[in-house]
Amino acid sequence: MTTDELHDELRTVARQVLGKADPDLAQLAALGWLGLEVPEALDGAGASYAEVAVVLEEMGRATTAGPYFATAVLGAGTLGMLEPTSERDDLLRRVANGDCRLSVSLDGESGLVADAVQADRLLVVARDPGGGPFVVSVTAGDAEPRPVVDATRDLARVTITDGGERWRFASDPDAAVRRLRDRAAVALACDSLGLSEAMLEATVAYAGVRKQFGRAIGSFQAVKHACADMLVLVSLGRELVRAAVEALVADDPDASVAASMAKAYVGGAAVDVAGKAMQLHGGVGYTWESRVHTYLKRATLNRAWFGSPAEHRRRIAARYPSMAQGSDRSVSFP
Repeated sequence: MTTDELHDELRTVARQVLGKADPDLAQLAALGWLGLEVPEALDGAGASYAEVAVVLEEMGRATTAGPYFATAVLGAGTLGMLEPTSERDDLLRRVANGDCRLSVSLDGESGLVADAVQADRLLVVARDPGGGPFVVSVTAGDAEPRPVVDATRDLARVTITDGGERWRFASDPDAAVRRLRDRAAVALACDSLGLSEAMLEATVAYAGVRKQFGRAIGSFQAVKHACADMLVLVSLGRELVRAAVEALVADDPDASVAASMAKAYVGGAAVDVAGKAMQLHGGVGYTWESRVHTYLKRATLNRAWFGSPAEHRRRIAARYPSMAQGSDRSVSFP
């Protein structure tokens, strides 16, 4: 089976499963999704971020709630970059088997942490004064839920209540933290791409059946142009996400640039696509039952989370001194 065929099969299964209900931790483990990047020796699939990206896109399409982003994308991703130890390996195995729900703080502070209230273990990326980053594994902490615009996501402000274990990165710690942030940014870009595709398809379908003046509104030139604009946004976003995922999988030195390009463009485009979908659905689009609002709210959080489009554009421009006078060349964000 080729990689494309594998991804098509994974996408088909994910669409069928996620279209019914939000899977819990046990269901995600049974599907094998929690351990996609976990080595086979630790009960995982030994796959790559490319397969994770397929699942993430389908979760965006279905506006799926649950622990996947925090546990599999951030949690397993962080553990995979640490020095191998029996404790780390045991935790990875528990993640793959659905026995441990993780949450990760990448800013070394309390921050707004995904899935922290329900987490069994919190991984905090911290930094020694004058030294490099490391990870603290904490089993106890007070998590205060924080309301956000997207009701499908659970974020909390965390206060650490125990010392925890200190774990080191296997390679350059600063590069590892940058790569973790890139993973998070691309994950949200995948999610935004999926929800954009769903909104485009739903809008085109609606425009084909909704009639005004005896004609389907999809026959009106203004509606055609609006749908065409949505298609352009989605198509460009798909190529940028593909390039970013490939760069991460290959551990390309310029993966951060590809990640920022995808996050900046798709993050903004998803809000535009969902907003246009709401407009073209007319009064129906503003009703609670239509669920268009769910996509727009999720796109809005995705756009700001782990760096706004403006922040990512500054990050890219910082590579070119003539274009980024006075900017910080080490731009980063939690």
